[in-house]
Amino acid sequence: MDALADLLDGPRARGAFLLRAVMASPWGLRIEDDAPLTLVAVLRGATVHVPDEGPPVMLAPGDVALVKGPAPYTFGDDPATEPRVRILPDQVCVDPDGQIVDQAMDLGVRRWGNAADGIGDTELLIGTWHGESEVSRPLLAALPACVVRRHGQWDATMVDLLAAETTREDPGQAAVLDRLLDLVLVSVVRSWVADDPSVTRGIAHADPVIGRALRLLHGHPEYPWTLVSLARACDSSRAVFARRFTDLVGEPAIGYLTRWRLALAADLLVGTEYGLVQIASEVGYGSPFALSAAFTRHHGVSPRQYRRRAGRASHAPARASSPEVPDGDDRQGAGCG
Repeated sequence: MDALADLLDGPRARGAFLLRAVMASPWGLRIEDDAPLTLVAVLRGATVHVPDEGPPVMLAPGDVALVKGPAPYTFGDDPATEPRVRILPDQVCVDPDGQIVDQAMDLGVRRWGNAADGIGDTELLIGTWHGESEVSRPLLAALPACVVRRHGQWDATMVDLLAAETTREDPGQAAVLDRLLDLVLVSVVRSWVADDPSVTRGIAHADPVIGRALRLLHGHPEYPWTLVSLARACDSSRAVFARRFTDLVGEPAIGYLTRWRLALAADLLVGTEYGLVQIASEVGYGSPFALSAAFTRHHGVSPRQYRRRAGRASHAPARASSPEVPDGDDRQGAGCG
C-alpha cells in the first residue's frame, strides 16, 4: 500500500454534522466547536476564512477549505465583519448575548442561516468530523491548519453529489452522507498531495519500518500483536521500534492498535449485523466481554448503545428486523439547523 493510500485509510465519519448554510450580508460565524476537522465548500457567493493567527483567505464558488481544529476561527462575508453567531461544541449556536439561535435560523432539512428569504448572498456546504478517532492522528498530523483547493484544481464532483444528498431524508441517509463526506475529504487531500508530493515523505506511513508496522496492524488487526512480535516482524529491536513508532505516529504502538481495533469494531456495528462474538474475532479481542469493556471505555457508550444510536441517526422507517443482540451475546446475527 502506498503512503498516501495508507494515510487516507483513516477517515470514517459517524453521524457527521452536515448542512448547507445560507447567509445574507453582513454575516460572520465564529467557530468554537472543538472539532478536529471541518470542510467548507462554497456553492454560491463568496466567503473569507479568518484564522486567529495568519492572514484571511478568500474563497469563491467552487473553492473548498479543510480547516483543522480545535483552535477557533471565523468565516464571514468580510474580514472586518464582527461574528453574529458563535458555534459551540455539540453545534450549539448562540448570538453575541449568549442566546441560543438554532431554531430561529432553521431553514429546513439540513439548511440553516440568516437569510430570511432562504436564498441569501452566499451558500456554503459545511461538514464536520466530531472526534479525532473519526479522522486519524496521522492525517491530522500531516495537514496544515487550512488546506484550500480552488475551483479547477480538483474534481469537485463529490461536492455536488453531497450537496444534493443533504436535501434528502431517505432510509439510511446518515450513512450515505457520512461516506460521501469521507470521499470528499479523500478527494481534497489527494489533490493537495498531488501538488506537493513531499507531504507524505515525512509521515509514519512512508517510513520503511513504521510504515510496514502500520500495514501489518491495518491488514491483520485480529492477530495477537505484542510490541515484541511487531518489532520482530519489522526487523527492528523492541526499544528502537517503540521509540520510533511513538515519535512518528504520536502514540505507542499498542495504544494505536487498540484505537484502530475499536474504530473497526464501530464500523462493523454500524455496517453489519454481526454479533459481538464475530466482531471480537474480526478485530482481535478474545471475547465479546473484553471487546464490550474496551469499546465502552473508548467510545463512552456500549456496543449495543452505539449500534442503536447509529440506527436512529439513519432515520430508517420501522421495519421487520432481527431482534437486538445484547452486549456479549454469542449469536452471530444481529446541531445548528
